[in-house]
Amino acid sequence: MSPTSGSSQAAVPALEINASRQFTPWLNEQNLSLAFTTYQAGKLFFIGLQPNGKLSVFERTFERCMGLYAEGNSLYMSSLYQLWRFENILEPGQTYQNYDAVYLPQVGYVTADLDIHDIVLSNSPKTLDTRQIIFVNTLFSCLATVSETHSFVPLWQPPFISKLGAEDRCHLNGLAMRDGKPRYVTAVSESDVAEGWREHRVDGGCVIDVQSNEIILRGLSMPHSPRWYQEKLWILNSGTGEFGFADLERGEFQPVTFCPGYMRGCAFHGDFAIVGISQPRHNKTFSGLPLDEKLQQKKAEPRCGLLVIDLRSGDIVHSLRLEGVVLELYDVVVLPQVRCPMAIGFRNDEIRRMVTVG
Repeated sequence: MSPTSGSSQAAVPALEINASRQFTPWLNEQNLSLAFTTYQAGKLFFIGLQPNGKLSVFERTFERCMGLYAEGNSLYMSSLYQLWRFENILEPGQTYQNYDAVYLPQVGYVTADLDIHDIVLSNSPKTLDTRQIIFVNTLFSCLATVSETHSFVPLWQPPFISKLGAEDRCHLNGLAMRDGKPRYVTAVSESDVAEGWREHRVDGGCVIDVQSNEIILRGLSMPHSPRWYQEKLWILNSGTGEFGFADLERGEFQPVTFCPGYMRGCAFHGDFAIVGISQPRHNKTFSGLPLDEKLQQKKAEPRCGLLVIDLRSGDIVHSLRLEGVVLELYDVVVLPQVRCPMAIGFRNDEIRRMVTVG
């Protein structure tokens, strides 16, 4: 099927989205919808169910949109040089053009092009009743927060990074929360020179404990999207195509599921993980990884889309496949108790008429 953009349901050329047979019943049973980003195509997608039970696909255009974080009525997203906060402006039971959630951009921070990856909301260290935006500042190899007067405020850097510089030294990318605080990050390498990670893509990846500054896992291949869920640290070992978790006592990665694509973006709901996969680019960043050999062994072509993994069995039980103009995804989030979401963008007049009163 073709996605819709704005209120005019216009077809987007050269894009096909196909769901597995039981994907829409699964959305219905779980009472959720999904949102995901593709920086390659510059789109924020919302996947839900129309009132007639058919798949709803809604998209908005944002240049190089990447990191996503959802909490309550808020949705956070990073783009080329900004970080946005959207708010769902509908009350429970309200609808707008058959959508039961309308995400309206309310706050935007101009960060410059920091190559922001993962985003979280953390308990503020200053006041217990406020939340702090924390993001992975990949260009400067650090965790950072937003500022009212500057591009960012650095909060933490890996112990092997000797200087904060706009050099993407280790390709810090993923951030996992635990007990309301940033706890684990992933990096493609431990290098301390400009773009030094590119020489260590195959097995130089690591996981770092933010609290202790200890490297708790090594030998990974371009790891992404660490997430703490059900008392486990889940990791996408993207360079090998393996979804799994960290055995923290042994310092080992335990693979659970092979995914036919370059993995980025991971969210959880109940006994399920939702993982994003991409078609690897044919360049020095993605070529020569163990994933290539594994795909050949399994006689599989890399795909782009979302996979639903049953954590109890490790099986891929549902999927959403994208073909055509969209080749790469970055992040995915679950929108619980939302059936059919949409967002307001900046490329038509609709945003002029969306007035909310506090």
